[in-house]
Amino acid sequence: MDTITLIAVLLTLSTLLSMANHHTLRLPMTIGVLVFSLLLSMLVMVLNPLIPAYDLQAWPRTALRLINLPQALLNGALCFLLFAGAMQVNLAHLRARLASVAALAVLGTILSVVFLAAAVWLLCSLLERPIPFSWCVVLGAILAPTDPVSVVGMLKRLGLPGPLQAVFAGESLFNDGVGVVIFGVTIGLATGDRHDLVWTDMAVAFCREAIGGGLLGAVTGWIALRLLRAQRDAHIDLLISLALATGTFSMANRFGMSGPIAVVVAGLCFGARNDGATVEPASRGELDSAWNLIDEVLNVLLFLLIGLQILDVTPDGTAMLMTAIVIPLSLGARCLSVLFSTLPGYLLHWDRGRMLGVLTWGGLRGGISVSLALGLPPGELRALLLPICYGVVVFTIVVQGLTMERVARRLYPG
Repeated sequence: MDTITLIAVLLTLSTLLSMANHHTLRLPMTIGVLVFSLLLSMLVMVLNPLIPAYDLQAWPRTALRLINLPQALLNGALCFLLFAGAMQVNLAHLRARLASVAALAVLGTILSVVFLAAAVWLLCSLLERPIPFSWCVVLGAILAPTDPVSVVGMLKRLGLPGPLQAVFAGESLFNDGVGVVIFGVTIGLATGDRHDLVWTDMAVAFCREAIGGGLLGAVTGWIALRLLRAQRDAHIDLLISLALATGTFSMANRFGMSGPIAVVVAGLCFGARNDGATVEPASRGELDSAWNLIDEVLNVLLFLLIGLQILDVTPDGTAMLMTAIVIPLSLGARCLSVLFSTLPGYLLHWDRGRMLGVLTWGGLRGGISVSLALGLPPGELRALLLPICYGVVVFTIVVQGLTMERVARRLYPG
């Protein structure tokens, strides 16, 4: 199958599922596409043994292998999704809550990994199916970062206070880079590729990726702003933004820095200075429209692929039981990590736990977690951990995503 045919099929399928959602369930488009994609995949799985003459799962699985979701997302679409999300963040609100965002993105992610790993390790011991603690840490690293695609899309319809939205979006945009760094280190230990754990080396690697990526994004964003001021053409402005997103992400990966963090900082710089002195109002409108379109199309395709990916997930009874238990454990780990990482803020500005409740229930996982889980090496542990990760992701997107508006209105009425 050639590339254009594959893209055409995916776009056609996304369109049909979007229309089906619009005329029936009327869920938010991305969640609706995910639900219908899951239903379609399960229908294929049910009908496949009933029609032995045709392998109904053959084409979807071939397409999934050709797309290679981890590669397509982590080294491709992610730069556009993060850049589009960063452009929508109010930088003034982000600066006001920068300490909270940094604590959640770094300390909160680390604490979430530790809490969930410890809980899963104890759970597996009680179920008499022990898993090495290093692999529990890998699971924690996969599920710790919240998904910017899901979170930013959710924020558009919640109407939360501006500073809280900035904390939500800022954490989800930055903690991907932190989670990917932790995953890269722990998977090496779990698989035996690394036999030593030198904390100083980890600290240096983390600073190179996180701080280096942030500085690179700031530099490329500054250069892009200088180029914007040198001309007044809407089409060139769009080309500059596309070059900024892809170029920053590519350079960061090339120099061993965090591509997600670099492109987020570049997007924040680019979006924050989109004023009349830098970009004309008409050009700014076209830029926003173009990036909103890019964001929407990629979101729909991503959620379609997440739904189809269930065809490659084959859980057994133990995995299904553990998934049902890990879901509340992940919520508990999220709650504790948010609480302890921002404890000074709670003590100084106690708001009856409203912010804790919103940040906990709004900690959606998504394509990043699925992609990292799919990247696990083949084996018995992958067969166990992949369904768990997939189940947690689907639960957070569908259940938490659809009920988040009700939770937000109850905690922040009016």
